[in-house]
Amino acid sequence: MATATAAQKRARAKSEYDAFLAQCPSRKLLDRIADKWVTLVLAALRGGGSPQSGADCAGEPRPMRYSELSRQLAGVSQKMLTQTLRSLERDGLITRTVEPTVPVTVTYELTDLGLSLHEVVRGLKGWAETHMDDVFANRATYDTRAS
Repeated sequence: MATATAAQKRARAKSEYDAFLAQCPSRKLLDRIADKWVTLVLAALRGGGSPQSGADCAGEPRPMRYSELSRQLAGVSQKMLTQTLRSLERDGLITRTVEPTVPVTVTYELTDLGLSLHEVVRGLKGWAETHMDDVFANRATYDTRAS
């Protein structure tokens, strides 16, 4: 029996990822990136705000400070935003840069990995915004039928 190198074992495991399988680690990643705050942070860091929020809608990547993100993400608590940013940094989707100014300046920016996910997330956000009225209408129809 031939032994496999560590790189060969990693390559085999990677080719075997299947989110339909109960033990696949990609399920936890899907759970993470499907979170509403993750979706909105990734969209915001790319300049994907709404015209109502006053955010840059051009979509150019740019670093943002914590306070900018907090203002743009209406309703997010300080604790939830901090947890979301930490998890995104841990997964390698954003970088956190601390500049030694007075007061200290901390900025967050998408990594290449985060940019690769951004297009998918932005599409999902856009779909939700575009089709919300359809969903409301379908819910109303269903609820009257189910009663």
